[in-house]
Amino acid sequence: MPRAPSGLFPAGPPARPTYREPHPVTGGGVAAGGGAAAGWLLLFGLLGTDVPSYAWWTVFAGLLAWITALVLIRHGDRGVATGVAIVTAGGWSIAAAVVAVRWATSGDWPLW
Repeated sequence: MPRAPSGLFPAGPPARPTYREPHPVTGGGVAAGGGAAAGWLLLFGLLGTDVPSYAWWTVFAGLLAWITALVLIRHGDRGVATGVAIVTAGGWSIAAAVVAVRWATSGDWPLW
């Protein structure tokens, strides 16, 4: 008759703990955040009537979007926050390129 283990010596390897993300990042969440941020930046960018106003509206809209992303990281969906942050960085890059091209063609800094 086999003896039951006493528990003093483990019979096998210890079970490894499994850690799970409470709000996992999903592709759908990233796409939704990216789409929302693209629409947000487009609406604010259309308020600009020339290069300086377009650039400043884009910077303002991006700051608001990143504040929203920080709130979402802490209290909401991290996937949506990731999409917002990625598209906002891309929007800022486009605005910077527009300003740089205008500066290179005119020789005058367009933002002041």
